[in-house]
Amino acid sequence: MYANASSKAAAAANASSASGSASTSGTTAATSNTQDLSNRFLTLLVAQMKNQDPLNPTDNSQVTSQIAQINTVTGINNLNDTLGKITGQIDTSQQLQASSLIGHKVLVPGNEVKVGSDGTATAFGVDLPADAKKMSITITDNAGNVVHKSEYTDQAAGVQSFQWDGKDASGAQVDPGKYTINISAQDSQGDDIKAQGLDTGYVDGVVSSGSGPKLDLGPGGLVDLNNVYQIL
Repeated sequence: MYANASSKAAAAANASSASGSASTSGTTAATSNTQDLSNRFLTLLVAQMKNQDPLNPTDNSQVTSQIAQINTVTGINNLNDTLGKITGQIDTSQQLQASSLIGHKVLVPGNEVKVGSDGTATAFGVDLPADAKKMSITITDNAGNVVHKSEYTDQAAGVQSFQWDGKDASGAQVDPGKYTINISAQDSQGDDIKAQGLDTGYVDGVVSSGSGPKLDLGPGGLVDLNNVYQIL
């Protein structure tokens, strides 16, 4: 009888834990289920003790073991409840912090630079995972024609931002529109470095999601906070 009671208790605990991880309302339900489970276990334990064979009483070590198991299950559920609350607080804090970026420009992964009707080009950037002995940046139009190329030496690892004047090699102003950035970098041994291109996004707002707050960059879509390389 005691073993069966423990089995039912464990099954109920698993069901309670699963429902608790689903949502905030599920967490509240899990807390209630955990309390019900503890009460049910104690009822079964008392019934077992009352109906045990006086000539063959239940071993104290078995009782202690079963109590320890139910306490472990209860403790895990309480820990999950606490972690759930902490996670919610962290998400709220991140969302408040992210809201301070509204109206700002940020560098995010991408390979575009945009030229406006006034000839002004948006900033762009490069993230180098290692020091680069040589680096070149080539900007091409939609047809693949090179409109700008610049060479650099001894570039330090990390994020660097750049500003293009929106003019081609002859000094003429290019047409408004989107242009593509191509980056080539080599280390001191001549081996290629995989550089990450960065383009500018304008933060219109903050959107809440299951994976945390995201920045709304309008036409640039939604990006995670950890994809913001630099605030301009």
